[in-house]
Amino acid sequence: MMSALKFAKALPVSTFARSAAQRAYSAAATGEALKKTVLHDYHVENGGKMVPFAGWSMPVQYSNLGVGASHNWTRNNASVFDVSHMLATRITGKDRVKFYESITVADIENLPVGSSTLSVFTNENGGIIDDTIICKHQDSLYVVSNAGCADKDLAHIRAHLKAFQNKGGDVDLKIIDDHQLIAIQGPKAAAVIEELVGKSLQDFPFMDGRFMTIKGIECHVARSGYTGEDGFEISVPNSDTVEFTKMLIADPRVELAGLGARDSLRLEAGLCLYGNDLDETTTPVEAGLTWTIGKRRRAEGGFLGAEKIQDQLKNGVSRRRIGLIVQGAPAREGAAIYANGELVGKVTSGCPSPSIKKNVAMGYVKNGVHKSGTELEVEVRGRKQKAVVTKMPFVPAGYHKV
Repeated sequence: MMSALKFAKALPVSTFARSAAQRAYSAAATGEALKKTVLHDYHVENGGKMVPFAGWSMPVQYSNLGVGASHNWTRNNASVFDVSHMLATRITGKDRVKFYESITVADIENLPVGSSTLSVFTNENGGIIDDTIICKHQDSLYVVSNAGCADKDLAHIRAHLKAFQNKGGDVDLKIIDDHQLIAIQGPKAAAVIEELVGKSLQDFPFMDGRFMTIKGIECHVARSGYTGEDGFEISVPNSDTVEFTKMLIADPRVELAGLGARDSLRLEAGLCLYGNDLDETTTPVEAGLTWTIGKRRRAEGGFLGAEKIQDQLKNGVSRRRIGLIVQGAPAREGAAIYANGELVGKVTSGCPSPSIKKNVAMGYVKNGVHKSGTELEVEVRGRKQKAVVTKMPFVPAGYHKV
């Protein structure tokens, strides 16, 4: 049987990076100048292959590791990802929780201080405007959302913020543009950070956030990530970012990784990509994200689209997000899904999995053919291939538990 590394090396880079590249180049079609993170020159100096992505110049891979090899390194060691293109905001004011509960489905009121939660911004029809991570601190909310949705997210938030303030609400939003966001992901990430801070992080739960000093650098550290592995997303002052990254990379357990590996890692982990697996026509119930809606919020509502979402929670949905193991060629975004010859849905993300050496995919199918083990067909290059509905994640999660 072919090893995971050989499987990865046997496939062209574009196999892993294609979906990222398609979104990248379409984002650059406007002709606007690409934005650069503080680490841009550092990426280039270290062999980063830079591509346009969501209006930014970002590394898709590095010359020392192919995308597949980088993927496997992350699963077994630790990798550093530059995610500074993400939109980070700080929400303050005594009514900050009330305001953010009006535009997301999260139960922030009952979220412990120091904890984070995945949530979604919804529109009036219950569709997902974007997914986001909300971290609750004593005096503020630290919120991170997608780079590709930054402009529309800010427009949406500010419109509702103004209306909220006009009614006397005490809340304010600040874009965090004086810090960069660096992720270190993988089973050895914690050991790397523990060595730098000089203490155990065993009591630091996954999805918690803390302010920490790392080698004299004041950082916001969230134990979270987008790979299915343990890891941290670290907000670092702009002036310290290059030094901080060099410090991480100096550890032999750590390599740089780009968008290509990030995409295959998140798909193996069953994590959604906005624009592919989530959009404004898809509700959190259809997307299998019902767990992001707190029990209190399900009962009380009070967020945009609550009426439709509450109805779906009660009466069900017509389509559901599923995972697939696909035989033959990889099934890509847009591939049709059939059940007994009937068109029942489409693939939203797909790639070969370096970890399990099979082709994996994510998509939506009509209710009734969504159960694990259901045999379906996926059309790839005009030919139908066998596929089986498979529970996600495709690989076991490595999240740290206290």
